[in-house]
Amino acid sequence: MSSISAIEWTNATWNPVTGCTKVSPGCKHCYAETFAERWRGIPGHPFEQGFDLKLWPERLELPMRWKQPKLIFVNSMSDLFHKNVPDVYIARVFEAMIRADHHVFQMLTKRSERMMAWCSSNFGGKGKPALPRHIWLGVSIESQDYLWRVQHLQKTPAQVRFLSVEPLLGPVQLDRTSLRDIHWVIVGGESGPGARRMDPQWATNIRQQCKKCGVRFFFKQWGAFNRDGERVGKKAAGRVLDGKTWNDMPPRVHREEPLAV
Repeated sequence: MSSISAIEWTNATWNPVTGCTKVSPGCKHCYAETFAERWRGIPGHPFEQGFDLKLWPERLELPMRWKQPKLIFVNSMSDLFHKNVPDVYIARVFEAMIRADHHVFQMLTKRSERMMAWCSSNFGGKGKPALPRHIWLGVSIESQDYLWRVQHLQKTPAQVRFLSVEPLLGPVQLDRTSLRDIHWVIVGGESGPGARRMDPQWATNIRQQCKKCGVRFFFKQWGAFNRDGERVGKKAAGRVLDGKTWNDMPPRVHREEPLAV
């Protein structure tokens, strides 16, 4: 949890929940788990419990204390829609985001079915409030096998929807159907120990499809391997794809110009 973040597509991270469990191949080398487990057993440390799931209600008011508007990645160290997070606590997190409407909240999950069900039960439709535009909903997709998560996202009442195709572990064939009502796509390779290489053509194909469908595209990183397949590390591999750095963002909450990171 930090008022600043090194993640390329956000400004800050907020973790009212920490800890998670693996649900698909993209979780194999989870950076959050690797970080959290370093501190397991150290009394008083925020990750004394390692990567075991933990709710932090004392953190719910933190966004209200950040007066400068920020892009905030929600639960960078967890997944709000994990099966062990109670519905009432999810509601408290959303209430906190609704109050702090000077920020933009970027919520990402692999538990797309629960996100769809919970959000549709609480927002949109007859007699329900709209989900505010400053709360973005997204799903993680690592390969074609998990493209079904997009269908759940498309059924949410979000006004801004995004895909994080990271770590990209195989070709993902996006088209006008899968990009319908999607506003932003992030692509990135895997970094860290055991990282799996991303084929450059996989990333290029997604970029081209986003352009064709008018969807904003953000290339986050090559990861541990550069475009030539050499393991050089994340920093050396960089962020240039097809001769350009791709930093496209969705529009601002109240204005049409893109957000800055």
